Amino acid sequence: MAILFAGAVAFAYYLNKPKAVLPYFGQDGESSKQHVISEFNLTDQRGISITRDSIKGKIFVTDFFFTTCKTICPLMTNQMQRLYQQYENDPSICFVSYTVDPETDTPQILADYAQQKKASAGKWYFLTGDKKQIYDLARNAYFVSATQGDGGEDDFVHTQNFALIDKTMHIRGYYDGTDSLEINKLMKDIEVLREE
Repeated sequence: MAILFAGAVAFAYYLNKPKAVLPYFGQDGESSKQHVISEFNLTDQRGISITRDSIKGKIFVTDFFFTTCKTICPLMTNQMQRLYQQYENDPSICFVSYTVDPETDTPQILADYAQQKKASAGKWYFLTGDKKQIYDLARNAYFVSATQGDGGEDDFVHTQNFALIDKTMHIRGYYDGTDSLEINKLMKDIEVLREE
């Protein structure tokens, strides 16, 4: 009888236990359910046009990098690859890496890079295209860069921030893409989003 009672109490606690909820982020890190990722039209490593609607309805992690980077980008890509391997077989999750050097990082360069990372197209998107559009996304859609600029010839974005985006295009978390402990937290937060 005591075992049944204890089991019933534990089950009742489990049912009534508050579920973890991730915050929503907007400009300047403020809480905002109104902010959603803006429209974009860029090209992936296959040469295919990718828009916001191409990934809407999926949880995704995004970063901004460039293939010739020798400092933080290799660390970030290794962590993104770790995430990719963890969720490779989950169709509800994808990964989006925007190049901040679109003049160098053509679709062919990105395809070669993706192949080196064993990343399948349609699961991990490496995007290139108009520099002004990419820099506007970094600064005004994802808020991963605090620097000012217009995406012109002398402008450059270099950030280690990853952003976690939910199925409705809301920002739900920021993480240091060079830190494995932060990526562990990101994986836990992905699981929270999967339960929403």
